[in-house]
Amino acid sequence: MTVRIQREPFDAAAEAKAITAGRTDIGAVVTFTGICRGSDDGQPVAALTLEHYPGMAEAEIERHVAEAERRWPLMGVTVVHRFGRMVPGDDIVLVVTAASHRGDAFAAAEFLMDWLKTRAPFWKKEERPGEAGWVAARDSDDDAATRWESAPDPTK
Repeated sequence: MTVRIQREPFDAAAEAKAITAGRTDIGAVVTFTGICRGSDDGQPVAALTLEHYPGMAEAEIERHVAEAERRWPLMGVTVVHRFGRMVPGDDIVLVVTAASHRGDAFAAAEFLMDWLKTRAPFWKKEERPGEAGWVAARDSDDDAATRWESAPDPTK
């Protein structure tokens, strides 16, 4: 498991390659990269600033990665989350999951993103032309994360 929170950009291809280096037992690698959009709900976004609680954010992400590793037979997981000011087009978050089979890798990546979006201690401030404000949680994100609470555990 690799969990990093950093200000600087990441290289998604290099992170995925690092998981598979020297391995022949991995049959699937799923990568998800979250990118800063230039608009939200049809309104322009000039920048997004992410703040976090150091130490707590890493621990919370590690806890969710451990849960993903318990639910699916993963052979590697990397989560990189950036903080600081980002402009449209900048990468924000990377989730890489590796498993013998694609279903496990896809499910684990989706699980992790749903939980990162709703439970990781990050705060987002959007800059729009002439204004800035903190982003409130969305019901749709909460609904996506909640479904995992009642989803069957594949290890049982």
